[in-house]
Amino acid sequence: MRYNKDRVLAVALVSPSILAVFIFVYGFIAWSGRVSLSKWVGLLPNYDWAGFTNYANLLKDPRFQIDIRNTIVFTVLFVGGSLLLGLGLAILLDQGLRGEAFFRSLFLFPMAISFIVTGVVWRWLMNPAQGSRISGLNLLFDQMGLDFLVNKWHTTPQWGIAFIAIPAIWQMSGYTMALYLGGLRAIPDSLREAARVDGATELQIYRYQILPLLRPITLSAMIILGHISLKVFDLIVAVAGKQVALDVPAIYMWTTTFDGNFYNRGAAIGMMLLLSVAVLVIPYLWYTLRTEAEV
Repeated sequence: MRYNKDRVLAVALVSPSILAVFIFVYGFIAWSGRVSLSKWVGLLPNYDWAGFTNYANLLKDPRFQIDIRNTIVFTVLFVGGSLLLGLGLAILLDQGLRGEAFFRSLFLFPMAISFIVTGVVWRWLMNPAQGSRISGLNLLFDQMGLDFLVNKWHTTPQWGIAFIAIPAIWQMSGYTMALYLGGLRAIPDSLREAARVDGATELQIYRYQILPLLRPITLSAMIILGHISLKVFDLIVAVAGKQVALDVPAIYMWTTTFDGNFYNRGAAIGMMLLLSVAVLVIPYLWYTLRTEAEV
């Protein structure tokens, strides 16, 4: 009898949360899916059936093709840069440096602020103005005699999105550092000592022993960073505003929905974003669950 009461109480406690998630997450996803299949243009709802016309038109849209290209460039640079820099910092801290706690906190600090704050700061640092209005990093390079490094940053034609990855890497590399540092500390020192006894160099130890053991952490970091890169919005807007040259699906979804009142197209972009995140996350969850079941 006591067990049944505890069970009923437990169900009663979690029921509001389950109901809220069902309504405000899955219910809104279903509603967005329905809107993406409608002819809703303008402020007045129009749920007339349009099928997959919105998706077909979206794939043929030159702006959306720019969005896909920018997303790919940003994702490759952001994920790759964050992993490499985070791994380097973790290896550095793993050497037993004095003041490790200070440096660990220093590297993790950027993660504590939002992308909006990061974007505002880096908007000044990456100010493309030159001549009498030069400032930020360009001014630093100019004063140091490194004129060849002075550039237009995010206003560079075609490759401006690549420079947006710099502040993103600055903010998230500390997170990957923490992941890798935890993985390095979990590897027994006896494995490294055994490799050294066998005559392996430090480079060989990291290449053939440490890095393979860090693969699960690398995979987790790639999934998390990839998920962030697919939804990036606030960082780009804070740095450069809403420009077609730096457009990504999230920005296009906002402008086409709330600026242009094309709710059907905006919902279609949102569903495609959801699908892209699901394609990235679901295989990882399946792999994780299967690995835990085997253990």
